[in-house]
Amino acid sequence: MVTQDEKVFAVLIYVISLFFPLLGPLIIWLVKKDSPYIDYHGREYFNFLISYTIYGIIGALLVFVGIGVLILPILGVAAFVFTILAAIRAYEGVEYRIPLIFRIL
Repeated sequence: MVTQDEKVFAVLIYVISLFFPLLGPLIIWLVKKDSPYIDYHGREYFNFLISYTIYGIIGALLVFVGIGVLILPILGVAAFVFTILAAIRAYEGVEYRIPLIFRIL
């Protein structure tokens, strides 16, 4: 059973990432890594960050071809929506898998 504190810290990983994408979630994840629930969401967030950074770089390169102009806004909206969905699911106590990410960590 996931405790309320674990849910709150898992949500904080996603919510704080809207303002501090790297440092905020990293601090929460490293401090609370002993909880399997928070560890799962920390890994999921950083896999998401790595994947969408790669997608952003590819989109930026495709701007020169013209298609990147369409891809980058869609990518930005998708990243925002998936972050909010992950925060909601984390608060519900669900181990949400963000779509379209590489599982590296």
